[in-house]
Amino acid sequence: MINPLDLTGKTILVTGASSGIGRETAVILSQLGAGVVLSGRNVERLNDTKTMLSEGAHSIEPFDLDNTGQIPVWLQTVAAKAGGLHGMVHCSGVASRMPVRFMTIQQAEALMRANWTSAWALAKGFRQKRVFAGTDGRIVFVSSISALAGQVGATAYASTKGAILSLTRSLAVEFCAEGIHVNAVLPGLVQTEMAEAMSKELTPDQFQTLVAKHPLGLGQPRDVAYAIAFLLAETSRWITGSVLTVDGGYTAQ
Repeated sequence: MINPLDLTGKTILVTGASSGIGRETAVILSQLGAGVVLSGRNVERLNDTKTMLSEGAHSIEPFDLDNTGQIPVWLQTVAAKAGGLHGMVHCSGVASRMPVRFMTIQQAEALMRANWTSAWALAKGFRQKRVFAGTDGRIVFVSSISALAGQVGATAYASTKGAILSLTRSLAVEFCAEGIHVNAVLPGLVQTEMAEAMSKELTPDQFQTLVAKHPLGLGQPRDVAYAIAFLLAETSRWITGSVLTVDGGYTAQ
């Protein structure tokens, strides 16, 4: 029986692989047969992730994506070691909740660099001939339902995640001729370290109100990882420029 989710023989880079959705995505992809390149800033945590992976040709490539100008060159180095990349998942990002009146221009610009500029630079780097291996590539960006649903204190963060959606659609059209599919997932509130940090920024009542807006309850990292795997595999052969919402029903209301 053919498994359309089989990723055997594929090498996929996962940013933000040291925790949360990125870590779980790496685990799922390894279980589907992919060779996974783990990236993040914390080498120790990346090694922890690597111990969770199924057997395969996996590697660790630490990098600070805040160095946006160096990303394309870094990807050339990564691809040279890995023998080329067939896919890339950009899970790394920064969350910030701060009212406009308190946020500085510098903070807003830093958030845009962390969440949008890094994604743009990764896409620019991935399409290079010495990086992209083959004619059937996949890029998946992790955005957020904040891109669709307004929230108090999330104007800058939501703007960066909304920009990811525009980036996804435009890149999908631009990269189509090169055989690269570009899609995005929009998670709702998922039980990760980021969600735990958010719960500490809000009052208990405010956090419970947010939780209650998810009819299916809070998600698990694996729920998003499954969606990402779908977009990386043969199952997405005729899908590009799409946004897959994985939010437990939040935006259905």
